[in-house]
Amino acid sequence: MALELKNRVVELLSANPGKRFKARDIAIWIAETYPEAVAAKMRRSVSIQTHDQLLYQLVAEIGANRPVWEKQLPQLRSTEGVRPRLFYWSDKTEEQEVADVESGKEPILEFATVPEDAVAAATGETEKKVLRRSEHDLYPLLIEFLEAEYGVQGHRIDEKKSSNAYGSGGNKWLFPDVVGMENLSDGLHPEVVTAIRESRDRQVRLWSFEVKLLINRSNARETYFQAVSNSSWANYGYLVAANFEGSETLKELRILYAMHGIGLIRLDEENPTESEILVPARERPDIEWPMCSRLSTENKDFKQFMTKVRHFFQTGDM
Repeated sequence: MALELKNRVVELLSANPGKRFKARDIAIWIAETYPEAVAAKMRRSVSIQTHDQLLYQLVAEIGANRPVWEKQLPQLRSTEGVRPRLFYWSDKTEEQEVADVESGKEPILEFATVPEDAVAAATGETEKKVLRRSEHDLYPLLIEFLEAEYGVQGHRIDEKKSSNAYGSGGNKWLFPDVVGMENLSDGLHPEVVTAIRESRDRQVRLWSFEVKLLINRSNARETYFQAVSNSSWANYGYLVAANFEGSETLKELRILYAMHGIGLIRLDEENPTESEILVPARERPDIEWPMCSRLSTENKDFKQFMTKVRHFFQTGDM
């Protein structure tokens, strides 16, 4: 009996729609469910001598074939930017997935280590469901990550506090979700800090962040250009997501990065300090002060942020 790896992967995932499996979970299930086929695979290979080597090979083949399979089978989905990658089956369109996540209808499915037992792997007995956070819940997690890992002091910008003086649509994609200030003289000798201030050399970098719960192929370009638009004033601009999904998603975002320089951050919802910058933003040497003036005029939160920036220039204290 031929193993027909793609068919076996589809068999498991389609029988458990929405449940997320690591490639190793899938390999374990295949080995337990189709022992004759995997035994034949081992006999044909000179490099596979043990059960662990077999699982390793299956995991490698699943990963290598993933981009092709996802193009052939729109229901086959996978996460991006996080290890281990998770695979799942969905009858929803990617647009529907984004809409459900943003409306709070879609739960996160997380898995503990699945034991080497076919029944447990297939039924997801070790699965635990966690209600998905709202986008607003992500802002303090991002701020925690920025301060802990980069010394950037983050501040929330609430778009609802804007005056909207330009009428309907006038402020579209104008305000980031979170902004940050980085002290470039932090840790330097006090004499050096004083010299920098008196020389009027650059003392601070300003950061801008657009935050999303889920980015997949259906909204990758739109969310990226939203970040391009509302980060034009800052030294660094980032698009942040709790979940990147689809084999082509990060590829598309990296193409856009080459043109526009907005970086990417994967936010770890359970352990914010384990978040990571997937693509570092390209630095703009100068702050766009006229745009900062526009944002301050329109939004109270941004005005308060600029007050903090002014205070830092005057005193050196953040």
